[in-house]
Amino acid sequence: MKGSVLVAIGGNALVLDGEPGSVPRQLERAAQFAEQVADLVADGWRVLVSHGNGPQVGFILRRGELVAPDADHEGLPDLPLWLAVADSQGGIGHILTMALDTALERRGLDQRAVAVLTHSEVDPQDPAFSAPSKPIGSQITGETARARAAAEGWTVVETSPGAFRRVVASPPPLRIVEAEQIRVLAPHAVVVAAGGGGIPVARTADGWRGVDAVVDKDRASALLAATAGVDTLVLVTGVDHVYVGWGTPDQRTLDQVDAAELRAHLEAGEFPAGSMGPKVESALQFVQDGGKRAVITSLPRLREALAGQSGTHVMLRQPTASATDLPTVPTPRPEQEI
Repeated sequence: MKGSVLVAIGGNALVLDGEPGSVPRQLERAAQFAEQVADLVADGWRVLVSHGNGPQVGFILRRGELVAPDADHEGLPDLPLWLAVADSQGGIGHILTMALDTALERRGLDQRAVAVLTHSEVDPQDPAFSAPSKPIGSQITGETARARAAAEGWTVVETSPGAFRRVVASPPPLRIVEAEQIRVLAPHAVVVAAGGGGIPVARTADGWRGVDAVVDKDRASALLAATAGVDTLVLVTGVDHVYVGWGTPDQRTLDQVDAAELRAHLEAGEFPAGSMGPKVESALQFVQDGGKRAVITSLPRLREALAGQSGTHVMLRQPTASATDLPTVPTPRPEQEI
């Protein structure tokens, strides 16, 4: 057994920006990802999977908005955001576990996939509720964004020139409620957990209640991986490595980097909040909470990255200082997926 790994993919791994939310396309992409995970299991890894839900939760909410005029007549209940997060977690978990079981069976492996409905505890008084920042749903035009903001009270932001998305509150997770149960289950199955960052909940005098928010899936994944005793956290993004000095003569990739150096780059503004910043912060949090290694890489390089042949590897301390110097790769700056 090589150890345990939690692989965190974005909701955009199944639905690309700007494309319709086709279920057949999501099934196709889930099957491709499942083949990679099954390869890791065959290699001797114990694998957990987490996923984003930005596009999918937006689709669910939009369906509710479209039928709202007939809701009273049809007897349809209101759809709170926390319930849409739960719906998306269940649906994506179903898609991924079906694909994973198929890929595992094809290799003659006894492992099976299990999706755990996962809750993230948040502070209902967190300042994030007064400053929505988490994009959900598909990209929309400026005209549509203005109309939705006026008619439905949306908060919208321009995520790229001419492209807008709705944003909602995204408080940091305080804990993963089912972390201990996931830790116990992980040696016996490929566990899909903390989908969409977990269903946001708060503890009250009367028990638990859902909270209208979307938790960042990378932060939730880092917290789950650390508290469940996972060795390695892989945060999947659109590039093979993290870069510093972007667009300058000093541009370089980071191959192996210790937490202190990476935090210095973060504090120097190398990783914007709307790009690589949340992944870098989550990687740092994981290793500082006791994780052995955090890796940031692209989905096609997943297996290579776990073999140490690709990706940016973050550890609390590195044995050498020279490992961070790799050749410059002149590729465009990517947008981080949600």
